[in-house]
Amino acid sequence: MGKAILTINAGSSSLKFSIYRIENCGTMSLNFEGIVSSIDKVPIMTVKDASGNQIGHQTWDGRHPEFSEILSTVIEHSETLLGSDTLFAVGHRVVHGGPDHTCPEIITPELLDTLTRLTPLAPLHEPHNLHPIHLLASLRPHLSQVACFDTAFHHSLPAVATRFGLSRTYEADGLRRYGFHGLSYEYIAEKLAAASTPLANGRVIAAHLGSGASLCALKAGRSIETTMGFTALDGLLMSTRCGSLDPGAILFLAETKKMTIAQISELLYTKSGLLGVSGLSGDLRVLLESQDSHARDAIELFVYRIVKEIGALITVLGGLDGLVFTAGIGEHAFQIRQMVCDQLKWLGIEINAQDNQHHTTKISTPNSRIDVLVIPTNEEFVIARHTFRAVTERCHGPK
Repeated sequence: MGKAILTINAGSSSLKFSIYRIENCGTMSLNFEGIVSSIDKVPIMTVKDASGNQIGHQTWDGRHPEFSEILSTVIEHSETLLGSDTLFAVGHRVVHGGPDHTCPEIITPELLDTLTRLTPLAPLHEPHNLHPIHLLASLRPHLSQVACFDTAFHHSLPAVATRFGLSRTYEADGLRRYGFHGLSYEYIAEKLAAASTPLANGRVIAAHLGSGASLCALKAGRSIETTMGFTALDGLLMSTRCGSLDPGAILFLAETKKMTIAQISELLYTKSGLLGVSGLSGDLRVLLESQDSHARDAIELFVYRIVKEIGALITVLGGLDGLVFTAGIGEHAFQIRQMVCDQLKWLGIEINAQDNQHHTTKISTPNSRIDVLVIPTNEEFVIARHTFRAVTERCHGPK
């Protein structure tokens, strides 16, 4: 009988999960993974094995079940597929760990209370991350749970990169830059360490481009700057989020449009970005296929903001040795990679168009002064490994 770890990444409209089997030597291999989509409407659960073959599918017959029922179904289905293997622990992606939580932690009632108090720092993410933790504590009270924080990887930022130009009184209350997508950047840093010693020890910008998007400046594998700050609204233009915005614009909306905090929050988080500029969709695939001029405007702004922020990060790094594209858009939208690299030719970047279209790992040419890579991210693997280590160390002490 073997052991396995369940990872959970809960959002407002989807629940991603995966099962990693623990091998005898402590290594882990993906057993299966799944997603429950449209949980805010009519949920559909799809499960695939490690090779991508569908091994499970469920709908809820047109009804909208409670989240507790959805989570129970995920647990029961996972345990059925595990067969003789047993769940060892559950690892959760928790977007915000605040200033004090810098590494994965076993979840306790005290930690849950602390994380709940951090909800104002990530109002659209933290509640969804914590909800399954509360439910699992009731459904499987003896199952260990571990919180893996998306902010933790960025605790290597120098103090100057975390500070706002505000009174230190507010900084003491937690108003500072944190950075996000840390689990993804941690995975990319480790892949670089395994694949390229020069890049692992050098100056690299990783571009996590998905519905949420950010850049991270890595120096010798450590985060020294990133585009997201206090919240996941900052930095790049995103699917439905605005990215960097003059604070005066928010004052303008409140004063002249008489918008409430709730209305402004909804605008900035869910009605801006690619969706807001295009007026069509926040899905880049839709915009790339559209002939509408507003769709082109949105794509142009998306690329412009990426290139602009890359320039700033190069200055912080003192140069650039490598550029890595990852996440949904970064891994699959060759057009965006081409547009970004075309605007960075002044750096000596040169990419092979055919390699780029085929999403090969290295898309830069031998003559390129800077290596350009496409590396699929794997946040679930990072969560599973952190969970195994956290629970094992609690049981046997640090190794």
